[in-house]
Amino acid sequence: MGGWGEFAGAFGLFLLSHALPARPALRRRLVGALGEGGYLALYSLLSLAALAWLVVAAGRAPYLALWDMAPWQWWVPNLAMPPACLLVAFGTAAPNPLSLGGRGAGFDPEHPGIAGLTRHPLLWALVLWAGAHVVPNGDLAHLLLFGGFAGFALLGVRVIDRRRQRQFGAEAWARLAHRTSLLPGAALAAGRWRPTALPSPWRLAAAALLWLALLLLHGPVIGVSPLPP
Repeated sequence: MGGWGEFAGAFGLFLLSHALPARPALRRRLVGALGEGGYLALYSLLSLAALAWLVVAAGRAPYLALWDMAPWQWWVPNLAMPPACLLVAFGTAAPNPLSLGGRGAGFDPEHPGIAGLTRHPLLWALVLWAGAHVVPNGDLAHLLLFGGFAGFALLGVRVIDRRRQRQFGAEAWARLAHRTSLLPGAALAAGRWRPTALPSPWRLAAAALLWLALLLLHGPVIGVSPLPP
């Protein structure tokens, strides 16, 4: 059970590294002590370290197969990663006070940008990445790893929505969020939001570079080629 013990410890540390700083009182104390930049740098470093340990621990856990591998399963993450990279590229540092770490400056509720597609692009990118990687990883440890990530992100979109509603109040929330949606594309399908400008070529380029980097580094870093056999 040594492998499972390490995996459980790594998973617990990863969850704590995200849950504790999300508490407003603790976050205020950390920002007061470290400054906003210092807090973000420390939080990012600890999160990456916890994630790296969790991935390594999943590989060391006992292998318990749950389903057989098939060549088509490799296509699922390969098809999911381009839209996930687009969500990351367009959601990072975008004006969006409705999501985790979003900036309020420059946000126009009538033209909400990426928030019109979904209020939580980064969390939905995590859902896409994690959910797609469940399919070609048919063992218990990786099901817990990627399934846990997907569940954590899905829970996050609901928790952040409720927190923002309390923070802004019903009237301000209705004004800020009426052309956005929780589910990707829901506001577009309902006619509450329409894109009013062409996508930023810089963010499109960033998405392409991110996808290419993940594709090229997957083998050297993870030890497995992401391409279908």
